[in-house]
Amino acid sequence: MRHGLPVRRELKEGVADPELAPDGLRQAERLADYLASEEIAALYVSPLKRAQETAAPLAARLGLVPIIDDDISEFDRNSSEYVPIEELRGTNDPRWLRMMRGEWEEGHDHPDLFRKRVVAACERMIERHASERVVAVCHGGVINQYLAHILGIQTQLGFFYPQYTSIHRVVASREGLRSLATLNETAHLRG
Repeated sequence: MRHGLPVRRELKEGVADPELAPDGLRQAERLADYLASEEIAALYVSPLKRAQETAAPLAARLGLVPIIDDDISEFDRNSSEYVPIEELRGTNDPRWLRMMRGEWEEGHDHPDLFRKRVVAACERMIERHASERVVAVCHGGVINQYLAHILGIQTQLGFFYPQYTSIHRVVASREGLRSLATLNETAHLRG
């Protein structure tokens, strides 16, 4: 699942790593309410604040200790700025236009390395938790890369827009078959 809505953060130097906005905190609470009745064996979380804060209410409700996994962090994890993609796209920001052309910013993971890192991380989770339900709280780019992998789609940026705190369910067989069960599940955000 994707993290909740974070705040915008632009620094002169250092890593931005923003926390959730008030709306993002509410999204995380609704997500925890929605998933509280499901049997979840493990909760993997990106080390970035927005993912950890999204996972916290669910971890508390289920009594799980989150497993921090750097390999499910976003491609721009070391960037000095975080501007929600909707803002970049809505204003035709030059950074958005560069991404659409496939140009990568300084400090971003190379697309091929990012894809390999994400796929390996997701496959490790599946291998460690056969016949169990696992939640990974991560980022839009991570979700896009893993789902593109199982669907056989080549994409550099992504092929769809994952909503904040959206759930994307994958069913994995022991024989290696991966099936997409749901995409952009957001019923928990109604109202």
